[in-house]
Amino acid sequence: MMRIFATALFTLMPVLAIAADLPQFTLTIQNHRFSPTEVTIPANTKVKLIVINKDATPEEFESHELNREKVVAGGASIEVYVGPLKAGRYPFFGDFNQATAQGVLIAR
Repeated sequence: MMRIFATALFTLMPVLAIAADLPQFTLTIQNHRFSPTEVTIPANTKVKLIVINKDATPEEFESHELNREKVVAGGASIEVYVGPLKAGRYPFFGDFNQATAQGVLIAR
């Protein structure tokens, strides 16, 4: 049993180290809007987005171009991993408030 645990631990260590080293960027949802509305990330690099919802109601972080769709409960936060992305613009939106919750990731 201990041998299995040790093998699993050593197998996962590189994965955990890579996740800890990812560049991270924070998006905040407040008043049904994303802030900032534009986030520049490094191209060809996997990144972690931390989405914080300061509203009392849920919102959904969604992007067709990024193939991501994740609900953020009111007063909660989520992590969204994206990339590596080619240089370009990748729009995202809040599905529950599409008129106001708009933004774009810019990979450079």
